[in-house]
Amino acid sequence: MAEHLVPRPAATVTLVRDTPRGFEVLMMQRNFQSAFMPGMHVFPGGAVDRHDSSDEIAALCTGLNDTDASRKLGIASGGLAYWVAAIRESFEEAGILLACNSKGEIVTLDDAERAERFHSYRQRVEHGEHPLSDMLRSESLQLPLQQMIYFSHWITPIGAPRRYDTRFFVAAAPEAQQPLHDNRETINHVWVRPAEALDQHKQKKFDMRTPTIHTLRLFAEHDNVASLTKGLQALGDIPVIEPRIAKSGRRVLPGDPEYETAGTAAGRGTF
Repeated sequence: MAEHLVPRPAATVTLVRDTPRGFEVLMMQRNFQSAFMPGMHVFPGGAVDRHDSSDEIAALCTGLNDTDASRKLGIASGGLAYWVAAIRESFEEAGILLACNSKGEIVTLDDAERAERFHSYRQRVEHGEHPLSDMLRSESLQLPLQQMIYFSHWITPIGAPRRYDTRFFVAAAPEAQQPLHDNRETINHVWVRPAEALDQHKQKKFDMRTPTIHTLRLFAEHDNVASLTKGLQALGDIPVIEPRIAKSGRRVLPGDPEYETAGTAAGRGTF
């Protein structure tokens, strides 16, 4: 039964950049043929896999160890894997790699030969042919986890056919990299201002789930990446948000009038 599903650990990352018209977020549109959130506009992300918690990948991370990462997430151990998963999913789904050399310089993918080489890496990582750690060692790269900010925690409602325990991160997009959807899980990508994305959603042009909408509302309170970063760093403890499904089928959040009496076993979809 779906209501007995244990949520699978997952991570997502919102990539942001400053522009003359205000800061933008990168959004990917999922394949309409996908069994999970078809056609939705989302941030890059997905389930944590076994390689994300390997000793090999942990040795290639900087700025954060598993003890500190786990403390930030409020769990006993294994926290580092969420940061790694967010970076890996960004690379797989959007072609954006948050990795740096020994000098702390973010990798650039703005010349044809390097772009093609990393595209090949991306395909092998995505298809499970090689773990991310193999690519990092081959290219003498590390994962600068200190450049990612953890800011939100959502758990899919009981009753959904797929359940995820998802940690949300934000990071500045590398300047010398361009996003490229994979044409498999994602079929399009767009840079958009948070307020603009919310307006597009109201006009039914952007189909989005509740956590994405709440993230964009939070981000829309800021004018640039520096302001956003400062605001998210000041959040303190991150509460877990687990929507419930009301009798009407509407998803309700903690604090909503129907939340305490909402059903938990007849849900459809995800969030």
